[in-house]
Formats: sequence, C-alpha cells, structure tokens
Amino acid sequence: MSDTKQLFLESQEVKEKADCLFNKNEVYSAIVSLAEEISIKLSDTNPVVVGIMNGGLIPLGLLLPELDFPLQVDYLHATRYRDKTRGGQLQWLVSPRTDFSERTILLVDDIHDEGITLNEIKTFCHNKGAKNVYSAVLVNKLHDRKNDTCADFIGLEVPDRYVFGFGMDYKGMLRNVPGIYAVKGM
Repeated sequence: MSDTKQLFLESQEVKEKADCLFNKNEVYSAIVSLAEEISIKLSDTNPVVVGIMNGGLIPLGLLLPELDFPLQVDYLHATRYRDKTRGGQLQWLVSPRTDFSERTILLVDDIHDEGITLNEIKTFCHNKGAKNVYSAVLVNKLHDRKNDTCADFIGLEVPDRYVFGFGMDYKGMLRNVPGIYAVKGM
C-alpha cells in the first residue's frame, strides 16, 4: 500500500474516533465574536491582515467577510510541523509582499499552542518596520508550556490535546473538517 493511501486510511480512522469539541455552528459563532473584538480595536488602523499558512487559511477566509472596514490582506507561510504531529525548527516558505513600515499588522492563525511560531513571526513583523503587531487565533490550547507570547484575540479554547479541523491538520490531512475535533489518545 502506498504511503498516501495509508495516510488517507489512517486519517479516516482518526476522524471517526475523534471527540468533537466544537461543531461547525459553534466555530462560526466564535469567528463572529472574534471579528467583533478585532473591529473594536483595529477598525480605524488600516491594518494589514496576514494569514499564516496553511493553518490560517480557513480562519482567515471566514474572518475577512466579518471585518467591515478597510484593510489589506497578505499571507506568509512559516511552519514548524511539516505535516507531523510534533513541531521542530521554524521553516520560512513564503514571506509577505506588503510593506509593513509603520503599519498595524494582524496575524491570523489556526492555533496558539506554545507560542514559538507566533513569537518568531511577530519579531519578523517588527523587524520589517511594523508599528503594531496583533494576533488572532481560532483556538488557544490550554497548557503551561507556552512562552511569553500570547494571542491578542482568541476564538475558542481547547484542552491540551491534539486537535484538527477548521484549518488545523492531522499529518497534513483533515484541515477541511467542519468542526474542531481532538484525536483519541493524543
């Protein structure tokens, strides 16, 4: 059996056995609340909203139509996981093209876990001349392994388990699942 087929079957089994933490409607509701908080703080700042790929793709896509004020959109691709379940060294794949000089930046990502990726990306933005850097995450994982970098806007909080859906993946799969699920035993 090919590795691709094996991963497909493994992902199907993981999805079938997983615990649903938040259904689709609960996630949509959290996105709307997140947008309201962001709008109060950033609506008059002409921000650059930067999606952190790949996980930030779905949260960004759902959040943007809820932000009813002028903004620019860009993205970056930096990853520590590379389709694995444990993070490693941050690898930059794509940098944003927008000039960040004296701009307010809003980073949008799927999950705030330990804060390592978020810290490095915030430092990158400041080094590019950003005036202010904020972050919005769909999910904040609750545990005591975080560094000092916190997300400014949080949609939902989850226990210290491996989660997938709405942008978050399991070995590169299941980002498209319409709910947030925790892998059994992880």
